[in-house]
Amino acid sequence: MSKRVPDPRENISLPEIGEGDRLSIPQHIAIIMDGNGRWANQRGLPRTAGHEAGEDALMDTIAGAIEAGVKVLSVYAFSTENWKRSPAEVKFLMGYSRRVLRSRCDELDAWNVRVRWSGRRQRLWKSVISELERAAALTKDNTGLTLVMNLNYGGQAELVDAARGLAQAAVRGEINPDRITEKTLAKYLYLPDLPEVDLLIRTSGEQRISNYMLWQIAYAECVFVPEAWPDFGRENLWRVLDDYTHRERRFGGAVDQVQNLEGS
Repeated sequence: MSKRVPDPRENISLPEIGEGDRLSIPQHIAIIMDGNGRWANQRGLPRTAGHEAGEDALMDTIAGAIEAGVKVLSVYAFSTENWKRSPAEVKFLMGYSRRVLRSRCDELDAWNVRVRWSGRRQRLWKSVISELERAAALTKDNTGLTLVMNLNYGGQAELVDAARGLAQAAVRGEINPDRITEKTLAKYLYLPDLPEVDLLIRTSGEQRISNYMLWQIAYAECVFVPEAWPDFGRENLWRVLDDYTHRERRFGGAVDQVQNLEGS
């Protein structure tokens, strides 16, 4: 059974982030929620128990992101490669995603969260699509955090779909192929209005991006934390944000850092 997640409107303090660093908070955070199955197996539980425990971690992390002033939070809920898992686990994940969307949508709406979906419709259960569309419609006018649910999503798939749309526009004569730029292609991504990812977080200690938001993370800072996703929450997020605010982002540029060699 899900536990109560502290409401972000309760104004819980952020002890790990200095007041002077608030302006450095990333606009867009993407999270690879990894380690659910291993978390469960280490406790002698079925993998599905780890996914269930991850629901509270997600809500607590959303609350922490709201408190920190994050604008967009994208979460990798189900990838285009996850269909390779056992039919039983895929069935559970589809039903679980549908249930979470249905049961948590009113709570997210009360938190002023706007829910959006990024992914392919093909193969995704119609009932899951219905819940995604219902959540999006209910929260479309909210002005707080935007929560992007990446369901049946793959970074390569998104780029293929964008390239297909771009090619079709060129065939129709709407685009001059010689004038295609990075900005042109970006307009054909699933959610082209979102800012690029500033910070990518992966839980469970694995250090790979697993085909996640390949275009959007081009200059993202990456943090790989040892905690499995069910053990992650707002305080873990705040510690990552504190680390992020002390990083220097140069976006391909460079600044000479002349060392003082006196006395060496």
